[in-house]
Amino acid sequence: MRIAIADDDGDSLIFLEGIIASMGHICARFSDGERLTTALLRDTFDLVMLDWNMPARTGLQVLQWMQQTLDNPPPVIMLTGRTAKRDITEALNAGADDYITKPEEDSVIAARISAVLRRTGTGSSMEKIAQYGGYRLDRMAQTIRHAGKDITLTAKEFELADLLFRNRDRTLSRAYIMETIWRTSADLATRTLDMHISRVRSKLALKPENGFRIFTVFGYGYRLETIDPAKDLSLTE
Repeated sequence: MRIAIADDDGDSLIFLEGIIASMGHICARFSDGERLTTALLRDTFDLVMLDWNMPARTGLQVLQWMQQTLDNPPPVIMLTGRTAKRDITEALNAGADDYITKPEEDSVIAARISAVLRRTGTGSSMEKIAQYGGYRLDRMAQTIRHAGKDITLTAKEFELADLLFRNRDRTLSRAYIMETIWRTSADLATRTLDMHISRVRSKLALKPENGFRIFTVFGYGYRLETIDPAKDLSLTE
């Protein structure tokens, strides 16, 4: 999972980054709300953690902006020193998924992060066997079966296909995919991503008649779209 945290307190950023890293997630740090909103327009995150009192834009303003601007805003945890009941109510009514008051122990914060990811479905289920339309994924064997045939994929191709299926109908930024699959966001590796996308699309025959297609969002990333073949046979890759 990729988690964005915004706080103008450097010590808080370091503290939260340590928690997130210990959970096996990737962390992106922002020192004010304006930098975070800019990043949200060009990148993908599974969870956003917001302090309330920040320069440029407050946490509440960022939360409101996300609800009004983003098509599929990620879940939000407010982590702030403001303890007034009216502040908690206002943040939850504005769309926050949880509200944690500082200071709080790292174990509690980690548990609340996991709970929000489970509750919102962002921490997608990782059962051994998963079925997506006509595609059957075996995560232990790293194999995919479709139309009665086993499809041969490399380890990275399987990871990429699994990531796309788990996030179907959600646009993923190139940086998100690169960091999740290759643990890097290096620009030099973007051709590697394009090559793997092309191979996954071809090997799995991801096209409208099979219920899915990979859609390129130029300047941003990719989205695996769910398609009703009966209604969308006119669509092309």
